[in-house]
Amino acid sequence: MCGITGWIDWDRDLTKENLILTAMTQTLARRGPDAEGYWLSPRAALGHRRLTVIDPAGGGQPMSRRSGNREYVIVYNGELYNTPELRRELVSRGHIFWGHSDTEVLLTSYIEWGPACVERLNGIFAFGIWNEAEQSLFLARDRLGVKPLFYTERGRSFLFGSELKALLAHPEISPELDTEGLAEVLVLGPARTPGHGVFRGIKELKPGHSLLFARKGTWIKKYWELESKPHEDDLETTAAKVRHLVTDAIRRQLVSDVPVCTFLSGGVDSSAITAVAAKQYLSEGRENLNTYSIDYVDNDRHFKPGRFQPNSDSDWVQYVSEHLNTSHNSIYFDTPDLVDSLSMATTARDLPGMADIDSSLYLFCREIKKRHTVALSGECADEIFGGYPWYHNPQDLQADTFPWSAKIATKMKVFAPELTAQLKPAEYMARRYRETSAATPPLPGESPREAERRQMFYLNFHWFMQTLLERKDRMSMATGLEVRVPFCDHRIVEYVWNVPWKMKTCNNIEKGLLRRALQGILPQEVLYRRKSPYPKTHNPGYLIAVRDALLTRISDPASPLLDLINIKQIRKMAAAKADVFDRPWFGQLMTGPQLFAYLIQTDIWLREYKVRIL
Repeated sequence: MCGITGWIDWDRDLTKENLILTAMTQTLARRGPDAEGYWLSPRAALGHRRLTVIDPAGGGQPMSRRSGNREYVIVYNGELYNTPELRRELVSRGHIFWGHSDTEVLLTSYIEWGPACVERLNGIFAFGIWNEAEQSLFLARDRLGVKPLFYTERGRSFLFGSELKALLAHPEISPELDTEGLAEVLVLGPARTPGHGVFRGIKELKPGHSLLFARKGTWIKKYWELESKPHEDDLETTAAKVRHLVTDAIRRQLVSDVPVCTFLSGGVDSSAITAVAAKQYLSEGRENLNTYSIDYVDNDRHFKPGRFQPNSDSDWVQYVSEHLNTSHNSIYFDTPDLVDSLSMATTARDLPGMADIDSSLYLFCREIKKRHTVALSGECADEIFGGYPWYHNPQDLQADTFPWSAKIATKMKVFAPELTAQLKPAEYMARRYRETSAATPPLPGESPREAERRQMFYLNFHWFMQTLLERKDRMSMATGLEVRVPFCDHRIVEYVWNVPWKMKTCNNIEKGLLRRALQGILPQEVLYRRKSPYPKTHNPGYLIAVRDALLTRISDPASPLLDLINIKQIRKMAAAKADVFDRPWFGQLMTGPQLFAYLIQTDIWLREYKVRIL
């Protein structure tokens, strides 16, 4: 993986602006710690930071190629998993390759097929290609939004980058927040409206979209969307197809010129990836697959099962590792580690995030990076196969709001009443919810209950899954670790999208279809273990630590939080002996301690980014 950035300007000679381009590119150094590269012409300036995974010698960027009298230059962040097939077809069409990188295959694909090349790609990607002859820039992002891409237009210039920090490094871009941006952070956060860049004037290229910028204007095209149609396969055929798609996606994503490992929680998703990978390693005569799990000091003493986390992972991790004969590495963190890394997690995301859910993942990836450069993770299976509680609870299905943000009213009590009146949180959230709900592709003749669940899946794809993918990308890439997510293969998503709920929950269990498809790959005990989300610390010391840290921050007269918060309410929450949240205010894990930590992150963000609220 890598970090990309660029600047197109119709008025300034960008060959003289190398210092600005360098500053923008250097903000992405953690994404690409192995190399950097620049390409400048009078109208275009492109920067790249490289994390070397494929073709160390021949995959450097920016990469340029000529076709006739035309020069094309690419900066690319991602991995293509159908590189061999694309290369064979391009060779048959007369193209010659100088290396074996997917970057060269992608650039050649664009030269051959133009913007339509994105429809042929299987992978995770965000890239920009400058056509020097036509003086045009083409940007594209993968179908499910695994890799990020932000942009802004200012007058006759256009800027883009993998992360917000790359754009903010440009002297003409200021970290300004209008009312809508403030609502994104305080009302929706840590989620974010698709396409919204939070800072004024900055946008995100949505998943499955491409953009063309030229002298005559800017055009954005949706090149991929879910299509609703009747599912005609029976259960056994459906399970067999899911098995093939999942195992094929995992095998494709093991390709690398550097060491690969897997995240292992002992749940069905990560265990399935590990099982397929371990078998592949064994068949190739390679050393045992390395696996990694995360836990917290004394969590075994403090863990209490609940609605969203019914059991602990540790025993299951050991069982799966021994069953598959992996070389396992258990990584533990303590409360001070989680609190201290809140700042780094904020910088990695460029926004307040998922508190210790973010910071622990950052620490986890940092440890893995000491030995590995590529990891596979089980993200997105719950969104695709219906694993979350809100898929199964009729009240959540009919709540007419985002089920992972059902406690918005309790959360908003910590903010100043006048600010809440300005932001109108219930109205803002309802507007964003209805925008997405209305875009759900309908299936004529579907029952009302099936239509409700289809809408729930669509909401999860475009919101909750995006939040988790953003978290995974920023926390891992901040350590120079590439994390691949096989369940995000668009072929799996397209097929399972139309599978009826009765099949998805066959055997009357969440993700029943996936479990059925994995028969024989995993032991029965693991296949039918109840879902448990990414682990968080249950140590009461964490609540005390973040509570005290927040109280210290708001005791500082210079804290930018003071104009936003209800200090009396926060002190009341801090003095309470029990968590005021009977269920999470976001997702499955974020309750009182995480709200304190989120406010700490907001304070860090406002200070370090020098955010100006308009």
